[in-house]
Amino acid sequence: MGEFVNLEVADGVGTIRLSRPPMNALNRQLQEELRAVAHEASERADVRAVVLYGGEKVFAAGADIKEMADMSYVDMADRGAALQSSFTAVAEIPKPVVAAITGFALGGGCELALCADVRVCADTAKLGQPEITLGIIPGAGGTQRLPRLIGPAKAKDLIFTGRFVAAEEALAIGLVDRVVPAEDVYTEAVKWATQFANGPAYALRAAKEAIDRGLDVDLDTGLEIERLQFTALFATEDRSTGMRAFVAKEKPKFTGR
Repeated sequence: MGEFVNLEVADGVGTIRLSRPPMNALNRQLQEELRAVAHEASERADVRAVVLYGGEKVFAAGADIKEMADMSYVDMADRGAALQSSFTAVAEIPKPVVAAITGFALGGGCELALCADVRVCADTAKLGQPEITLGIIPGAGGTQRLPRLIGPAKAKDLIFTGRFVAAEEALAIGLVDRVVPAEDVYTEAVKWATQFANGPAYALRAAKEAIDRGLDVDLDTGLEIERLQFTALFATEDRSTGMRAFVAKEKPKFTGR
């Protein structure tokens, strides 16, 4: 159990909950706790899907600027890789991950949401990459994950201007996937995650890895990644279960093996 980040597990769904009032500022300690919890969620067999959640009022309003204000180039040169890798640990959770976004998801908070596979957003939420207003750029994956998600032109608009995006615009440009009333955000995120609680865990893992790795390579290499993941699944019990159930016209009972 961390001071600022914890993993709560119920019915196959693990909730990674940020709790650093008032705004979940992502200081160094929170980043390291996030890394540890992401690794825990990755390794635990009883966690089949993950919800990222900052609470009812805010997802995360960004990095801890007070902590960063007096850092030198040398300080950040030493810290930058750890900052990125703590977020990458979330992106690399080999299970379906959904971000439940309330309030603000700004700067590092937006970058953390980008690490999820799907984003459920409150109708009152605001997202953005305002680092440019501080004389810097996103440093936890924003310049890379954002254009891959919404395209380079829209990403440049958000990063160059630093403007905040309301929920409806975020939905329109593909930054989020669903907008719901603020009081329903967590429930909807858990509902999405729950559908995988009894799913074929290794097939889901293979699908996520094939898509994520394939985005970074040419088509031929991506197809080879897919082929290897596809054929490897024929060594799993769930593949046998799924196909036998299909032939027998029954609902499969996957074990995650």
